[in-house]
Amino acid sequence: MGETLENHAARILQAVRPGVAADAVLREYLTGRKTLGAVGRRSVSKAVFAYYRWLRWLAPSDSLQKQVLAAQDLQAKFDRDPAAIKVEALAARAVPSWLGQEVDLSAAYLRQLQREPALWIRVASDSAAAVAKAVGHCAPPILPAGFPAPAKLAAYRYVGTADLHLHPEFKQGHFEIQDLASQLVGHACAPQPGETWWDACAGEGGKTLHLSDLMGNKGLLWATDRSARRLATLKKRAARAGMFNYRSAEWTGVTPAPFKTKCDGVLVDAPCSGVGTWQRNPHARWTTRIEDVTELAGVQDVLLARAAGSVKVGGRLIFAICTLTRREATVADRFQAAHPEFEPWPIPLGSGTDSRIFLLPQDLNANGMFIAAWKRVR
Repeated sequence: MGETLENHAARILQAVRPGVAADAVLREYLTGRKTLGAVGRRSVSKAVFAYYRWLRWLAPSDSLQKQVLAAQDLQAKFDRDPAAIKVEALAARAVPSWLGQEVDLSAAYLRQLQREPALWIRVASDSAAAVAKAVGHCAPPILPAGFPAPAKLAAYRYVGTADLHLHPEFKQGHFEIQDLASQLVGHACAPQPGETWWDACAGEGGKTLHLSDLMGNKGLLWATDRSARRLATLKKRAARAGMFNYRSAEWTGVTPAPFKTKCDGVLVDAPCSGVGTWQRNPHARWTTRIEDVTELAGVQDVLLARAAGSVKVGGRLIFAICTLTRREATVADRFQAAHPEFEPWPIPLGSGTDSRIFLLPQDLNANGMFIAAWKRVR
């Protein structure tokens, strides 16, 4: 690589500052260094994330290079024997002090946070096995007992080393890089071909693309977001995937929906604290505050209530957040109390009888999620 891995990592860490996420700095840095190659870029990424994962074990007086090396040593020690790092130490050092008020800090959860995250892909459901074989190094998910795989689940864990964005199957739109928990949100919606759905907080369109695939590219799918830039990315991804049953529009969440159609289903994948992504994004552990959790719960209240008006009688409303905090999960309680026209709807995941579920990182080897669902009855 020319320069040492720890020097690359130190440059990235020096560029991280308040209001600028480490993953954004990392992405920009690596974009300008193609000579590193896929393996080199992955090694630098792992070094940066190991630094934040083991931050409270490191000596601030050491150089960043020494701290990066120490973090990598700790990661290797943990990977060899997770029990070598006591659970009490993980509870005290691996997460901020406020998290214990909001999340059950079990040994399994804390150890999962310190593991390097799995890389998941979602294959087009009509050709899943063939595409997975062509990509190679793909392993099917191992779901916990009592959690049967959805009928159309086309998720695979990629265990190879290639840059998947350069793979011909990716360029042809045959698969997307999408976390397993995110894919399960699409299956929780259970959209059918010919229905009308609204992905209210679509972002760059990961779940929009999945909903379209589950709908067989039939019916109508609205995708909205407050960011025109993210919607532009969605447009490119849709073109690559051959998705044409959607329309997009900007929506801030404080105005009525930008269309008059009543929907068979609405997905509110709302902005959240992102605690469920802390294995993948350890820097966020040290930038997210309990005040952010409270503020975002209020935002979710508004978005959910506003989007509910577009659900037709008999239609479904799905609320999903990639967090595990109790404070944000209680948004579902407040919505239920204020909207008697909606009744809890059993989510077709796990037992298939619960209208609210937590998807836990240690159970899925993926992000954490909270999902709640209702059906409009009048």
